Amino acid sequence: MSKQELVVLGPDDTGGCCPALLTTPLAERQAETLAKVFKALGDPVRLRLLSMIASRAGGEVCVCDLTPAFDLSQPTISHHLKLLRQAGLIASERRGTWVYYRLLPEMTDRLAQILTRPAGQPPTATATTGAAS
Repeated sequence: MSKQELVVLGPDDTGGCCPALLTTPLAERQAETLAKVFKALGDPVRLRLLSMIASRAGGEVCVCDLTPAFDLSQPTISHHLKLLRQAGLIASERRGTWVYYRLLPEMTDRLAQILTRPAGQPPTATATTGAAS
C-alpha cells in the first residue's frame, strides 16, 4: 500500500458546480484528486465504516462503538478512519480518551453531484441497449 497523503477536495477542484464528470472531461488535477477520494472509498472496511458513521443516530459515533464491529485490531481501524478523514469524508473530535467521528456531508454531496447525470440528459445508447437484452 502506498503512503500517499490524500488531499481533501476543495471547491476549486471540482470546477465550481461539480457535474463535470458526465458533462465534460475532467482536467488532470481534478481526476487525480477525485481518484484519491475514490481510492479511500475503494476498501470494504472503509465503506462499512463510512456507512456506520453516516447512518448513526445523532450524526456521530465513538471509535469505541466502531471497533467491535470488525475482526480487526484497533490500530487497523484507526488507520482506515485516518484515510477517510484525510479524504475529507469524515471529521473527528477527541473527547477525553475517545475520538468521535461524523460524516462531512459536503463531500458526499459533492461526489453525488459529480456522478449524477444532468437532468434531461437521456441515457447513453449502450445503457439502453444493455438494459433491453
